[in-house]
Order: sequence, then C-alpha cells, then structure tokens
Amino acid sequence: MGYEKLLESIDGHYASAPEELGKSAREDFQIFLDALEAGELRAARPIEEDGRRKWVVEPSVKRGILLGFRLGEAVEMDSPVGLQFSDKDTYPAQRLPVLERNIRIVPGGNSVRRGSYLGQNVTMMPPAFVNVGAYVDDGSMIDSHALVGSCAQIGKNVHLSAAAQIGGVLEPIGQTPVIVEDDVMVGAHAGLFEGVQVGKGAVIGAGSVITASTPVYDVIRQKVYRSGQDGPLRIPEGAVVIPGSRPAKGDFAREHGLQMAALLIIKYRDEKTDASTALEELLR
Repeated sequence: MGYEKLLESIDGHYASAPEELGKSAREDFQIFLDALEAGELRAARPIEEDGRRKWVVEPSVKRGILLGFRLGEAVEMDSPVGLQFSDKDTYPAQRLPVLERNIRIVPGGNSVRRGSYLGQNVTMMPPAFVNVGAYVDDGSMIDSHALVGSCAQIGKNVHLSAAAQIGGVLEPIGQTPVIVEDDVMVGAHAGLFEGVQVGKGAVIGAGSVITASTPVYDVIRQKVYRSGQDGPLRIPEGAVVIPGSRPAKGDFAREHGLQMAALLIIKYRDEKTDASTALEELLR
C-alpha cells in the first residue's frame, strides 16, 4: 500500500502552527501510527544500489512521530497492577497482536510504545523497552534490560543481549537511525548510537560501545572504519568486534602509560562463531 498522500498530509500538519492542528491532523496521525505498527512505514528502508545494500531515511516518518508529541496531551494512564504512569495520550503502550505473530512478551516489565513494529516470532525478556518508530524484524530476541531506541531498525534473527542499548534518533530529521542488519549478535552491555550501521552477521562483543565518532580498527583487513562525508560508520558484514585499547597521544599520556578505548575487528565470522551465537529455536 502506498502512503505518499498520507506522508504529504503529515508534512503539512508538521509545518502548521499548533493552533491550526485540528481533527484531520489527529485522524491522519492515527492512520500513520497504524502503518508503523503494521511494518508498512519505516523510518529507514533498505535498497539495493550497484549490488550493495544502502539505507534510505524517510524524513516524513520522523516528522510524523514528532507531530504526535505536538498533538498529544499529558494524561495519567491506567495500570492493571496499580503502578502510576503518565505520558502523551498519542503514545500509550501498544497492545500487540501477540498470537497472530507468535510474539512472546514475557511478564515482568516489558513495554512496547505505540508506533513501533515487532515482527513474527520476536521474543522480549523483562524488563525491556521498544520506543516509537523502532522496527524489529522476524525471529529477533530482545533480552533483559535491553533498549531499542526510537526509529532504530533491527533485522531478522538478531540477538540483543542483556542490557544492550540501541540508541534512538528523532532529530536532526535527516539523520540515519541506528541500523542492525539480519543475523547480528549484540553482546551484553554493548551500545550502538548516533546512526551506526552493523552489517549482516556481525558480532558486537560484550561491552563494546560504538558511536559516530568511534574509529574501528580492522586488524584482519588492515583498515580503519569511521563515519564521514561518505556516510555513517558501518561495521562490515560478518565482522567480530571486541573492546580494545590504544596509546593516548602526548608526552603526559606516554609518561603515565595512558590508554584510550578502541574497538577491534579481530576476525570474521566462521562456523565456530555461528555455533556460539545461534539463537536457540527451542526458545520459540
């Protein structure tokens, strides 16, 4: 289904003054939320160009999400267990089609905000949170204390381990969100932020924190990966990334033996890696 006209309307509402937003803006916003939750609209989408996968940002989707905050009114929300919640009335917790998609939301404090998408056979362990605009594809697992930030794009069969943090982005409008492609393993307490892209099948080791300004040293291919004018920082497909260190610059640093954090690609995925990172199908 095409949503060009809807997105044009969303852009028009977003550009309007607050006092000009009326019933039609609310109606269009509800259709917009439904499309996000059906996985038919996404904050970023993959395309094939010259035999390579590229990600294209859809700024109108981010504008629609920001429009929801402008339209919303702060309300107190009902809780079946007596806890107190309040938020914009445009963004309550989502009631997912758990049986239709075989989604497992294990009891204990999980929350999925409206405007996000969880695919078939997704599992969430408590407590975990999925924010508005996020897209989590089929077969992925979101482990305890993990965060999927606003507009983050998570591929198929991805494992976000305990306390993994996938950062969100709404502004600037044109910035690419964090993207984690199919079959990626993100280790415990790892963090991906500021539009970082992780290629298919990569393994991000426990404790690795990757931002737009983080250089990643590939000791196998003898390259250094950074973000720049050519695009965001992208971890190559199948790379195995672990935390490391490098000497800090300057006389003072040398005198005191100071080191700076660094990220190293120490190998590329093989059969042994596949066996140790495979998602257990029996858990489904």
